[in-house]
Amino acid sequence: MKAIEPALIKDNFIEIIGKEWMLVSAGDKDKFNMMTASWGGVGFLWNKPVVFVFIRPERYTREFVDEKGCFTLSFLGEEHKAAHKICGSKSGRDINKVAATGLTPYFTELGNPCFEESRLTLECKTLYVTKMDKNSFVDPALYEKWYSAMAGNLHNVYVAEILNAWEK
Repeated sequence: MKAIEPALIKDNFIEIIGKEWMLVSAGDKDKFNMMTASWGGVGFLWNKPVVFVFIRPERYTREFVDEKGCFTLSFLGEEHKAAHKICGSKSGRDINKVAATGLTPYFTELGNPCFEESRLTLECKTLYVTKMDKNSFVDPALYEKWYSAMAGNLHNVYVAEILNAWEK
């Protein structure tokens, strides 16, 4: 992986987040977890390159993100869809996701987990967190579709500064 300035990344994030998906990983060498996410974005806020990521409060990875205050986003590409399916449907409370997926973890200089298989990795520091509010939906149909009693809890929204970026 070679370092790249976030502003020079050429990927279409609508495409890679929505179709390829990404792994959100947090923790340290002793204990970490990762989850698949397909909602989020990349932009510029508070004069910083940022990501915004949506994580449901019941997700195990959220505990690591909240505790550490940093996380990575790993873009593995279409060829690793099976790993994404495992990380999006199984909890690290119940299985060893590294063993189940065959992914190869390594740790950044800041101690954050990421994966050798990633073609693009963003290392991020949380700047702002808020829980989505049912009363803030302008279109109630969105709430009904994505957050009704059967769909699950409202997401926490994380805005995080991109500290480092690497690509293959």
